Amino acid sequence: MAGILAVSAYVPRYRLPREVIAKEWGGTPGPGERAVANHDEDSLTMAVNAATALPESGGRPEAVFFATTSPPYAEKQGAATIAAVLDLPPSTRTLDVGATLRAGTSAMLAAIDAVAGGAAARVLVAAADCRLAEPESAAEQSFGDGAAALLVAAEPGIAEVVATHTLADDLLGSWRTSTQDFTHTFPSAFENKLGYSRLLAAAAKGALEKAGAAAGDLRLVILPAPNPRAPLAVAKALGLDAKRQLADALWTTVGDTGVAQPLIMLAAALEQAKAGDLLLVCGYGDGADAIVLRATGAPLAARASVAQQVEVKRTLPSYGRYARFRRLMRKDPGLGDVSSPVITFRDRGEILPLRGGKCPACGVVQFPRHRVCIECGHGGGLEDVALGRRGTLFTFTNDHMFESPDPPTTHGVVDLEGGGRVYLQLTDCDADRVAIGMPLELTFRRLHDGGGFHNYFWKARPA
Repeated sequence: MAGILAVSAYVPRYRLPREVIAKEWGGTPGPGERAVANHDEDSLTMAVNAATALPESGGRPEAVFFATTSPPYAEKQGAATIAAVLDLPPSTRTLDVGATLRAGTSAMLAAIDAVAGGAAARVLVAAADCRLAEPESAAEQSFGDGAAALLVAAEPGIAEVVATHTLADDLLGSWRTSTQDFTHTFPSAFENKLGYSRLLAAAAKGALEKAGAAAGDLRLVILPAPNPRAPLAVAKALGLDAKRQLADALWTTVGDTGVAQPLIMLAAALEQAKAGDLLLVCGYGDGADAIVLRATGAPLAARASVAQQVEVKRTLPSYGRYARFRRLMRKDPGLGDVSSPVITFRDRGEILPLRGGKCPACGVVQFPRHRVCIECGHGGGLEDVALGRRGTLFTFTNDHMFESPDPPTTHGVVDLEGGGRVYLQLTDCDADRVAIGMPLELTFRRLHDGGGFHNYFWKARPA
């Protein structure tokens, strides 16, 4: 059976308290807050940041599966972009999985099948959602943004797959047509009884039967949670101890992150799991998926734990700032940024994987890669080199004239670990707290929209 070599999660830095949303519309606030992607983030950038947080010791994947219900493109593959950022070879198999909230677990099942069938030795599964909720709706308080990534292989790593079970059911629970901006849902009581509880319980029982295990043998059960109370009915149907066996859905701190929610919860669970612990991971939407895993007790080596990312945050000061982030207010876009598919194609080997040049004569690393060394004038060309993803701020300027939903925009020169100096925008930080010499980490973001397409590049944020 296949196993999970590594897992990581990505939680955006911004938070929107639910009382701020309720105050705007005069409603009743739910408990806690929800994670909000920055204005330069989308499902693809979050998936990339989750994938780049995986430890390199897991090896390079031969296939990349990207799961989301909120893709930045209606017709362009996100998995191919993730593979390009990771600098994987063109022979990498890529696949986008979407159109259902269980796309994250379904992509995980597809990866397990690919490994078991010998189609790939390692498969990267990246799941992310950045769903737009209708203003003054329950979903606006419930939805959260986030991503997770895991590496599936033949060897167990941190967990081994014991059994899987899946069910399909054409239930109109939540939906969004091609002409609609917002997700619509059936009355929750109807869906919870006839869809959510029934299907998840049936899928979980099927997986447990295949695994030869009982509900009492499970250490943690990971159930998608559109609200804090929804999993309780499933726990009752399975005979679980809800307080002891249900994993924290992070609803009060992050929110319902759609396809990414089960995988984010899995990352948090594996951070605490001990050798031999049985975990049940479920996904729901147009049916249900259930996967039984056995933890090996091997340590995780992700860049930051889920708990750390939940704690490191910036609170949005107003609903208006959130509305600007989500482009809920109409505004004259101005002339916009100019871009070209030809230039993007020409520079694709440097921009997405962030590769520069190293002078063979003086050893200076530089970006972008030039024909002639800018330090010693060597004219024989530069050696291709991957640039570091951490560094320190050399100098900066705060630009109050640059058009941004979160002004001012900080432009900085960053000295990277391993050599190289790059000019980048800073993000996820207050302009008045930026200081020369501060440690930074690079994060993949959407730079601007120009030429009729999204332009992605790297920015820097406080480490």
